[in-house]
Amino acid sequence: MSEPWIRFCIVLGVSVAAALAVTVLAAVAIRLAARRRSWPRALVQRSRASFRATMLVVALWVALANALPADMDVGGLVDRVMTILLIAATGWLLATLVLFASDLALGRYRIDVPDNRLARKVRTQTLIVRRLAIAIIVVVAIGAALLTFPAVRAVGASVLASAGIASIVAGLAAQSVLANMFAGIQLVFSDALRVDDVVVVEGEWGRVGEITLSYVVLDLWDDRRLVLPCTYFTTTPFQNWTRQGSELLGSVELDLDWRVSPASMRAHLDAVLATTPLWDGRAGVLQVTEATGGFVRVRILVTAKDAPTLFDLRCVVREAMVAWVQRNAPDALPVQRVVLADPAEGQPDDPTPTGEVGLFTGSAAAEARASSFTQAIPVISPDRADPDRPG
Repeated sequence: MSEPWIRFCIVLGVSVAAALAVTVLAAVAIRLAARRRSWPRALVQRSRASFRATMLVVALWVALANALPADMDVGGLVDRVMTILLIAATGWLLATLVLFASDLALGRYRIDVPDNRLARKVRTQTLIVRRLAIAIIVVVAIGAALLTFPAVRAVGASVLASAGIASIVAGLAAQSVLANMFAGIQLVFSDALRVDDVVVVEGEWGRVGEITLSYVVLDLWDDRRLVLPCTYFTTTPFQNWTRQGSELLGSVELDLDWRVSPASMRAHLDAVLATTPLWDGRAGVLQVTEATGGFVRVRILVTAKDAPTLFDLRCVVREAMVAWVQRNAPDALPVQRVVLADPAEGQPDDPTPTGEVGLFTGSAAAEARASSFTQAIPVISPDRADPDRPG
């Protein structure tokens, strides 16, 4: 009785040693295949545990299949248990490979550089694909493990027979969930929204921190978090300030008195922009856009490399121009003019119309112009109104 167990222990030891040897040889082969690259080491570190677990499960299964005593009626149970363990280990290995591939893709594209549009696009799509792949691996592994039981296979056949009704019920029950899922996939692969994009949503300005299959997290400028469903971005207009690039143009407006000198303000603006590192040098314009209502509206347009820098640049320019007006042009400060006069003054002595030429009166041309807006109404004499009336 002891000899079969001794044989089992020997076969098990040899199988485990062979599995460990295969693991070591695979690691050495991967490192030798790409000596001058860093990804083999990351692959070995990421998948070492899952690969060893898979090899050990295979070795244990081989040992149990070839060395168990023949009088032990546990072959079916052992096969089922080992099949489930192998499915779990294989799923773990595939998940680690997906994580390694996604980390490798994310490492090649940095988002902490100025021109990072492509990097943000790749990062967003990679994260979504990684979540999808891991979810699919988990679902398939659980399904494969359950199918090892005969009762579950029978239930699965009956479920497949009624797949039409089940799909309708599931679709109605999970309509919002599926809508958000497809909306998330649409956002990612249509390149409409990416991680680290600067957007304005619901009057809030922030940066996209995370995109999942069901919701989007915005990191607002005041350290708040705004969570919105993915369907919001496919059904509602929103502003994306970094759709093509991070460079932006902003304005600073000042309402000043008519005695302001735009030329002097323009010279001071050039001096301010030349001394600040916030300005990217693309545009710096000062123009008078309005001169009504007792004020002169001066608009300053400046550019910066991104939205946060633009906000600070606008504040710097606004403060510098206000200080310049206070110091060098106090007459240009906005004032309200009030005229005090006697009500009797300014009244005409003769209110009779002067007879000046107007648009529709005062001349033959004006009268002709007025006639085009009027229609002559015929006047019927009372005597001719009724021809049968006795005279």
